[in-house]
Amino acid sequence: MPDLRAALAERPVVLDGGLGTLLEARGNDLTSDLWSARLLRDHPDEVSAAHAEFVAAGADVLITSSYQLGFGAAVPDDDVEELIGRSVRVASAAGGRFVAASVGPYGAVRADGSEYTGDYGTSVAELRAWHRRRLHLLADAGADALAIETIPALAEVEALCAELADLGVPAWISLSASSTGWRGDDLAEAFALAAATPGVFATGVNCCAPETVLSTLAHVPSGVAGIAYPNSGERWDAVTRSWAGDAGIPTDAAQSWVEAGARLVGGCCRTTPADIAVLASAIRGD
Repeated sequence: MPDLRAALAERPVVLDGGLGTLLEARGNDLTSDLWSARLLRDHPDEVSAAHAEFVAAGADVLITSSYQLGFGAAVPDDDVEELIGRSVRVASAAGGRFVAASVGPYGAVRADGSEYTGDYGTSVAELRAWHRRRLHLLADAGADALAIETIPALAEVEALCAELADLGVPAWISLSASSTGWRGDDLAEAFALAAATPGVFATGVNCCAPETVLSTLAHVPSGVAGIAYPNSGERWDAVTRSWAGDAGIPTDAAQSWVEAGARLVGGCCRTTPADIAVLASAIRGD
């Protein structure tokens, strides 16, 4: 099995882009609380085809569609177990170099907006218990790493790091820098905690505005592989109910992220295979 950690030592590795964005562009309805997990259940061929588009665009790493899969949600627990394994199998079959099993925050499963605030009203111990089962299932599913992503607050980082220390599998931890749950020096503390956790080989940010990436990467401890996969440069206008601004990943900025230590670089919401193709070409010097 190829080693993602070893690959980072050779050159920056290109992540895929917004899976949900692409699935919608392909004509799929993602308005349910399950988001892309509903398609994984009902139309896995669509998820596989979307993954393959990102591979064709130059992505080295495919992130699975398990972000919103968790226990105690709208899907029966037995189905969650099956879908977690399926998410890895579907991504693996798409032909990418690496597969990272997505682990979203507790708020993503609640589908109440708390994934952007971290305001759950739960303790670190309760978050550990909630994450434990799916972490073990994803660790056993055969992915190259766990992608702990879009984490909105320090308490959830503490819970995840405690569980990962016991699990001992390769993982990265990526924070949502735009979350209102991050205060003061919490980001720096979270990065330090992640970097000190056994098995965690990279830490950084995702699902944030591109212009916030560079300043946030400055808090990643020296010598630790950084992560950067922000949203597109667009902004949602609630009045006109439309997106405004420049779409895509700013290539010049991405080069500065690499210079600042990012070794895993890609896109999150609203980023497309075309964006990843441009990014991959720039990073590899094609």
